[in-house]
Amino acid sequence: MSVQKIYRVEHEGAARYALEYEGSYRLIDGDALSGPPYKTAAVVVPNRILSAVTPSKVVAIGLNYKDHAAERNKPLPPEPLMFMKPSTAVIGPGDAIRLPRGVGRVDYEAEMAIVIGKRAHRVPAASAMDYVLGVTCINDVTARDLQTRDVQYTRAKGFDTFAPIGPCIAVGLDPSALDIEGWVNDERRQSSNTRQLIFSVPEIIAHISAVMTLLPGDVIATGTPAGIGSLTPGDRFTVKIEGVGELSNPVVE
Repeated sequence: MSVQKIYRVEHEGAARYALEYEGSYRLIDGDALSGPPYKTAAVVVPNRILSAVTPSKVVAIGLNYKDHAAERNKPLPPEPLMFMKPSTAVIGPGDAIRLPRGVGRVDYEAEMAIVIGKRAHRVPAASAMDYVLGVTCINDVTARDLQTRDVQYTRAKGFDTFAPIGPCIAVGLDPSALDIEGWVNDERRQSSNTRQLIFSVPEIIAHISAVMTLLPGDVIATGTPAGIGSLTPGDRFTVKIEGVGELSNPVVE
């Protein structure tokens, strides 16, 4: 199946999914999360591009790139390290990442995200890809000083605006060998490939769905490569993933 890109757009004051082809957006009739084939309607000019999805939860995997584990001086984990970000942290392309006052260092983390297409409960790794709708970009923004202080990740990862997602869902894209980059302004800070993942996407889905049921539209952040660093007001951080596109967000106080 060829890769299709679906965007969540604002049209006439409402959020709609649209199929993009050669720069044109065609509204999707019916449930976009159920996957192709899509029945499309009118061609529209979106008022703006929204977050690629509105998940009930964002489940993230920590320390899942070999190069990032080496960067952090940590041994490779024996199983996926799982934490969650609230749905209220989600923002879309171009929306501002707001740095909370008094929390200290706040870092970017460019990551490939998986969007779930159908309810997944205790899914074996062998069939896990059947539950994947597609691939998108996410920035797992992290209050690093709070993460160190708290040990657990909820507060450090959970602030409003700390989960930019987008710009689209690339449906039919193989996530196993994609180039991924993180840029601060015009400087590339992260550069890797999903071949560096310690735990593969099917392994991650099997691990998570053994704990909690994944619902259509839920997002799995698969980990960040080496090169993490801090954000300051006035920066713009961009995640670039091969076959997906670019997710770019300004940073404000």
